[in-house]
Amino acid sequence: MKVILYMAITVNGFIAKEDDDASFISKEEWDSYSAMVRTAGNVILGHRTYDIITKQPEFKEFENVKVVIVSNKSFEPLGKKHSIAGSPKEALGLLSNFENVVVAGGAILNGSFLKDDLVDEIYLDIEPIILSQGISLVNGSDFEKRLKLLGTKKIAENEIQLHYQVIKK
Repeated sequence: MKVILYMAITVNGFIAKEDDDASFISKEEWDSYSAMVRTAGNVILGHRTYDIITKQPEFKEFENVKVVIVSNKSFEPLGKKHSIAGSPKEALGLLSNFENVVVAGGAILNGSFLKDDLVDEIYLDIEPIILSQGISLVNGSDFEKRLKLLGTKKIAENEIQLHYQVIKK
């Protein structure tokens, strides 16, 4: 199983404004992300990200996608194909029959997966905006990871995608 971290970020590394607003994300980025998730057939989200993304009209594109929410809180998932895991490793266990698994935030979940050395590749869609404050790509974990650039792709007139391999120790 290959674990792929996929995020849209600002030029200076934020995934959202401090109030969780990510309206700066382009349609082209959403289309790229959505295609990755639908092709993989799954996505892992943190509870807060799940609450935000399920309110977006575009989320209906994921009706045939297995969604795993990593959370320590007990709540009722919104879809039949949605389930809750208590940890990143438990989430991966629920998706063990998939070839590729997509991890898509938020910052604490991203940090947990990276700190536990569970991420194989990272896709970063760089939005052409700089925010003075916001939510960073990772949060809540102390680690350092080296990356190898596998490729770049222009996904919109002013937007690129970086594709990295995480160098494992």
